[in-house]
Amino acid sequence: MGQGKIVVLGTGGTIAGSAAQAYDSSRYVAAVHGIEALIAGLPSAELPRAQILCEQVAQIDSKDMDTEVWGRLLQRCQHWLEQPGVGGLVITHGTDTIEETAYFLHATLRPKLPVVLTCAMRPANALLADGPQNLLDALVVAEQVEAGAVMVVCGATVHAAREVHKVHAWRLDPFSSGDEGPLAHVVHGELRQRRDWPKPVQTVTPNLLKALEGPSSWPRVEIVTSHAGADGALVEALLAAPMARPVRGLVVAGTGGGTVNLALEAALLRAQSSGVRVVRASRSCAGGVRTQPDQRLPLAEGLTPAKARIALMLDLMSA
Repeated sequence: MGQGKIVVLGTGGTIAGSAAQAYDSSRYVAAVHGIEALIAGLPSAELPRAQILCEQVAQIDSKDMDTEVWGRLLQRCQHWLEQPGVGGLVITHGTDTIEETAYFLHATLRPKLPVVLTCAMRPANALLADGPQNLLDALVVAEQVEAGAVMVVCGATVHAAREVHKVHAWRLDPFSSGDEGPLAHVVHGELRQRRDWPKPVQTVTPNLLKALEGPSSWPRVEIVTSHAGADGALVEALLAAPMARPVRGLVVAGTGGGTVNLALEAALLRAQSSGVRVVRASRSCAGGVRTQPDQRLPLAEGLTPAKARIALMLDLMSA
């Protein structure tokens, strides 16, 4: 366990939200309280001995997360990870898109220190708010200097950025790591590790970092879903519509093991032949995507459709 500074970056979300009535946590406004107020509200006796520094990077409902905030957050993470004396980062975020932000940072950072995203299912002023405990647990994980990875902490569970997926709309532990299972649990302020910390996957090149600074430079990648009665109309419309940023990639959320309706597949193959990158993922939360004998659409390597979209955007930007 390290004694370096822990930097907490705020982006808003339910953890920073406020409800009109403390007993009604279903109706609230997200991203009301600043990160310094959230830290100040924690019991001092439970805080780590390390110095805590706070910075507000954004203040949004995470359903409104976009590439501009991602670029800014990446820059601030890189900045703080390079500062002497910093032992780990914590990022507060909304649950709706936390898995996407976590995967983006996993794919673009190569941290030698823990980068821990945390969140809440109830607003900050709820009678039984879960944010304070999640934030304390995230600080515990951020002290594990050997855990050089991007993780999500919620409901006393530590998930790897690549596997974490929101699977429940209101439960206080709404995330799953699918077949891989969680990395660890935080029990009474102590970490209980279940499997090895994930390895970093990529270093951002100077060219890619520059491209990530401007949201307009991100390639347009859309997600289409295979379902009963699906056809190619949506694909054709996306490619034919006049856009300032034309579609350069498509992710298809297939059924089961990644199977795709024949009519939709035909349209996707036409798009692929025209130069649009297409990858195949699955609507299923676990089990992965099967390789087909006559496979013509590349696999998303076990990523959810939302994460496959990020991976494809970054790949297009790196080309």
